[in-house]
Amino acid sequence: MAMGEPASSLVVVGASAGGVEALTTLAAGLPEDLAAAVCVVLHLPAAADSRLAEIISRAGPLPAAQARGGEALEAGRILVAPPGRHLVVRGTQALVVRGPHENGVRPSIDTLFRSAAVAYGPRAVAVVLSGARDDGVAGASAIGRRDGCVFVQDPDGSTFPSMPAETISRDHPDRVLPLGELAGAIAAAVQRLSREVHMRDDGKDEMSLETEYATLDSGAMERDGPHGKPSGYGCPACGGVLWEIEGEDLLRFRCRVGHAYTAQRAVEEQGASVEAALWTALRALQERAQLSERLASRLERVGARQSRARFQEYARESQEQAELIRRLLVGAGDGDG
Repeated sequence: MAMGEPASSLVVVGASAGGVEALTTLAAGLPEDLAAAVCVVLHLPAAADSRLAEIISRAGPLPAAQARGGEALEAGRILVAPPGRHLVVRGTQALVVRGPHENGVRPSIDTLFRSAAVAYGPRAVAVVLSGARDDGVAGASAIGRRDGCVFVQDPDGSTFPSMPAETISRDHPDRVLPLGELAGAIAAAVQRLSREVHMRDDGKDEMSLETEYATLDSGAMERDGPHGKPSGYGCPACGGVLWEIEGEDLLRFRCRVGHAYTAQRAVEEQGASVEAALWTALRALQERAQLSERLASRLERVGARQSRARFQEYARESQEQAELIRRLLVGAGDGDG
């Protein structure tokens, strides 16, 4: 298949920490006549000036570009998610959307992988590279449930092994390979997929709905809630109720407006919310203590002893409470190591 023709297969690649090196090695090994489109998500800060597409283009024979949205998925072409935006597949097009964060990140590997599972089913190939935490685990599982291929970089050779290791532990990938062998395995899988592959609809509707949340589809926003049942837990991002997503081995949650988390990431994000609340409380208590002391001083000058004593008590209570919170924050910082 020549470059520029519609892609009958799709390779989706997810990476995080240590991912640039892994992506360049992978790109260097892909053949110039690859009969599939390639979409890439690398976790980057939203304000980053990404040159990842240029780096990938120089590394191998396939041209890469940062996705703008609306591009056709073409064989032999690599599209890279821009910082701060999800890259989503719809039909044979790539969309770039500012949807809700998933697992606390945007772009999200899970979001891309899940949309690829819906659009390409067994003609999708997922590749999980070096990275931290567990973004990509649910998406890889979605591709596996639709009979697509899942390849994972061997954690032992990964700069940051936790993301590949989480994918292996939560799912049953087709192959776990050293980085240098992944490109050849991908090319062989794409060649096999170029023949007729049976399509199944299992789980497609649920995956489609989750993709609609990622694109802020109005129909998804107007639903009573995501598939599943209310969990009783609050969303760390917006405070809304989290729904427990049913029908998966991996415990996941999504709120009404689309923020989504694995259970592990929900715990981490809730911890961050608790710390933010403690800092807010510390600042408010220090300000209350200082303002109370200032009022007590002014009341002392005018001889209002009873009122002065009341504000001195306010200041003392606030200082004691602020010291308790300060100790909690110091203890949390010590525990990080």
